[in-house]
Amino acid sequence: MGSLGIIFRRELASYFATPLAYIFIVIFLITNGIFTFELGGFFLRGQADLLPFFSFHPWLYLFMVPAIAMTLWADERKTGTIELLLTLPIRLADAVLGKFLAAWALTGIALGLTFPIWLTVNYLGDPDNGVIAAGYLGSWFMAGGFLAIGSCMSAATKNSVIAFILTVTLCFLFVIMGSPILLDAFPDWVPQAAVDAFAAMGFLTHFDSISKGVLEWRDFLFFTVFIGAWLFASAIVIEIKKAN
Repeated sequence: MGSLGIIFRRELASYFATPLAYIFIVIFLITNGIFTFELGGFFLRGQADLLPFFSFHPWLYLFMVPAIAMTLWADERKTGTIELLLTLPIRLADAVLGKFLAAWALTGIALGLTFPIWLTVNYLGDPDNGVIAAGYLGSWFMAGGFLAIGSCMSAATKNSVIAFILTVTLCFLFVIMGSPILLDAFPDWVPQAAVDAFAAMGFLTHFDSISKGVLEWRDFLFFTVFIGAWLFASAIVIEIKKAN
């Protein structure tokens, strides 16, 4: 835990030592506001809930999170500092997890700074705050899934732009896996079990239920296993690249 904590603090501090964290947070808050009030019709709906707020998060994360994730390892490999990092008396698992947790914490800070909209909906009506809290938790876990993919893609290339494009592409695939439009496109001869298994891999399938207040262990287990699998893949990629 010592080396993990050191890496976590170092990486999180590095975000705020440059304009990166502040730009990310400002853009995140502005685009959230535009999507919620302009596209989601927050006031026009006349309902005391945050569904217009949460419904756009998968698509907002689709571009915002890869912008943070693309620098996790690509810049380290490009500048050659990854060799120095890996020669330190720390485990590779601590390095991978520490970098991920720092980026995840940054997204959590950005998400937490949207609390005024929570206060607003409580001022205007009488919402179910338990559902809203579940939506925030589900949104943060989904962001972690995006980050885990980005960590692996960033470890696979020295070019952060390529890492960004690969991350966006993969994240988009996992988002649309659970969309009704894609599921309805399956031919009738495809077994329903196969369709359900395909839908179970989609982010929307799990996030939609959480954002509506339906807390099931399988949804959180999905994101936890998903994050762990991609971080494990990140460590394998780093080991392979180090050997080459």
